[in-house]
Amino acid sequence: MCGIVGAVSQRNIVPILVEGLKRLEYRGYDSCGVAVHQDGALRRARSTSRVAELDAQVAAEKVEGFTGIAHTRWATHGAPAVHNAHPHFSRDRIALVHNGIIENHDELRAELKAKGYVFDSQTDTEVIAHLVDSLYDGDLFDAVKRATARLKGAYGIAVFCRDEPHRVVGAREGSPMVLGVGKGENFVASDAMALAGVTDQIIYLEEGDVVDLQLGKYWIEARAKEGFVRVERPVRTVHAHTGAAELGPYRHFMQKEIFEQPRAVGDTLQGIEAITPDLFGEGAEAIFKGIDSVLILACGTSYYAGSTAKYWLESIAQIPTNVEIASEYRYRDSVPNPNSLVVTISQSGETADTIAALKHARGLGMANTLTICNVSTSAMVRECKLAYITRAGVEIGVASTKAFTTQLAGLFLLTLALAKVRGKLSAEAEATHLKAMRHLPVALQAVLALEPQIMAWSEEFAKKQNALFLGRGLHYPIALEGALKLKEISYIHAEAYPAGELKHGPLALVDASMPVVTVAPNDALVDKLKSNMQEVRARGGELYVFADADTHIESESGIHVIRMPEHYGPLSPILHVVPLQLLAYHTACARGTDVDKPRNLAKSVTVE
Repeated sequence: MCGIVGAVSQRNIVPILVEGLKRLEYRGYDSCGVAVHQDGALRRARSTSRVAELDAQVAAEKVEGFTGIAHTRWATHGAPAVHNAHPHFSRDRIALVHNGIIENHDELRAELKAKGYVFDSQTDTEVIAHLVDSLYDGDLFDAVKRATARLKGAYGIAVFCRDEPHRVVGAREGSPMVLGVGKGENFVASDAMALAGVTDQIIYLEEGDVVDLQLGKYWIEARAKEGFVRVERPVRTVHAHTGAAELGPYRHFMQKEIFEQPRAVGDTLQGIEAITPDLFGEGAEAIFKGIDSVLILACGTSYYAGSTAKYWLESIAQIPTNVEIASEYRYRDSVPNPNSLVVTISQSGETADTIAALKHARGLGMANTLTICNVSTSAMVRECKLAYITRAGVEIGVASTKAFTTQLAGLFLLTLALAKVRGKLSAEAEATHLKAMRHLPVALQAVLALEPQIMAWSEEFAKKQNALFLGRGLHYPIALEGALKLKEISYIHAEAYPAGELKHGPLALVDASMPVVTVAPNDALVDKLKSNMQEVRARGGELYVFADADTHIESESGIHVIRMPEHYGPLSPILHVVPLQLLAYHTACARGTDVDKPRNLAKSVTVE
């Protein structure tokens, strides 16, 4: 959500800024802009179109400079419009871009208006620009430090001043920012991926850091009780995936990422010969032996991964498990358990609500923390004692696919590790599970071969306005994930329920115009599920069933069946979610929506 790139160099940095924005497009945005120091003045270009249009605009207007900042915005305060797009100026002296939300912007706005500042936008960001200007007395670094002391909320900012060429100042609090160290030039960005191909020397700024970038030098100060103190942060070599944004033969990134799942799951499980706590980091065994429960914190698709893991953890590891939506957990009274393992799940590792929930749990005395995350250098990994890094690779499509299945793979490993430490996993069971996990890439390839049959279904779904998804037990969260995918990218209203809940309300929705998607593995609940399906048929509902081969569910009038290649026991959710992803994808294609960048949504939710 939102992207920042800034640079100080001795070359024209506009192409670098624009290319950085292109690399961050996958996060989602509704406007973009760039500003530079050019001929002793501030110049900018802004657009509510794609970055490609901004690129053409800066070329046509000959916007060039050695110092500058750029931004992709996802609207929070103020509608998507050019006057609300970043960068924002203050008195043609200060230029600023911002990720996050400033909670006390109304109070600051009133104060700045009283000083004579005129506001051209409805954004909270313009408040920061004017605040920095009001505190500026010739030293931009000092002005930004003083301004951040007045801000309440979350922010990542980059700012430069007309009167100080070759200087950019960045700061962060609750929103990720990195410093890129170059040769005679320096960069700041909200994601290291924005700097791929420019520098691989990355410093991850910590909470409260303010960084001063100049030609060939930089320094960082951290907020402390007595003010700000000079600090050193480690420089890491980060090889961003410069080729990750290549579509290849696929129509959309989402389709590409669905078909990358056999590779992604295989990579996530690569090299695992035995189940040991060490897979999750140094000291994991001692932590695992000392816990008596698990608390999972996550949002969106990651929450459904956690909900699936609850079934595994309680049935295989036999450990009590709670799953909380991160944004709700931190705002309610809960009963903390210092002996609980707090598990966060996040694709980006920068999800603001999940990081805040993690800090809240720690504040309640829950110190045993572990994350399942796709980015090894993320804030989530740095905040947790233990981690399992999935190897999904960069996920461009806003609707998560391969990140979800690799999260499930990591959570299943966690389940087995906890079961082993607790004496609940026999050597025979361990060998059986390891064999099944190694076979997952092949099994996933077989599921992907169902795409032509699913495409045929999608033509019918594209005509609908509503859909119902049903699952039982371990597959209820998979039904939830299927409904989420359909609504995210096709804009069809979709809901999911445990199939046993039909008679408790949802059955009232069922008629001939309501497609009912059913996840039907051959497990202990299959006979119950068949009864639920008959309840749908009796009301004239149209069933679309993904059934294991040995469930004996046959196609007939009103019941459409696609057979899964094989039953996969506890790991079945990893297979059954894939056809639901394909159904959502091809339905969206049939409806002509923007699959990779669905309206109103962002890839990485870095604000509350």
